[in-house]
Amino acid sequence: MRHRKFTFKIGRSSAHVRSLLANAVCSLIKHKRITTTLVKAKQLRVLADQMMTLGKTGTLHARRQAIAKLHQVDVVRTLFDELAPQYMKRNGGYTRIMKLGPRIGDAAEMAILEFVEPDSMVASRAKIAPVADSADAATTPESAPEANTEEAKEEEVKEEAKA
Repeated sequence: MRHRKFTFKIGRSSAHVRSLLANAVCSLIKHKRITTTLVKAKQLRVLADQMMTLGKTGTLHARRQAIAKLHQVDVVRTLFDELAPQYMKRNGGYTRIMKLGPRIGDAAEMAILEFVEPDSMVASRAKIAPVADSADAATTPESAPEANTEEAKEEEVKEEAKA
């Protein structure tokens, strides 16, 4: 019985599949976003997340394992030195798949595979626009005009100081 045994079958030899996936993950690392078929994107997500986990480990052994899978030293260097440090606080889920719809020629489902926002971007956005809790949502509209008037008063004080 083949229960729960998944094989990525796209009509290519196993060596061709490994090469295709490695090259596509390298393109994803270089460009941060690629457009491909949905079936390939789902399989690429697995390999890309594995490579990001190796990058977060950061050891020489992990770097050699990544080079053995991807076969491009410059891409592995980018992964380990630039991308992986941005995702240190994230435990998995480094990529997202957005469906695009069918391709014109053969009606294959297309998708965009991209890296999610790094932890540093999420933290900076949280500082700019904090998310209000449901309890705070009721009090936020009342306190917002007060905050605006306080800011206006501060601006007036600054203008008077300049004059």
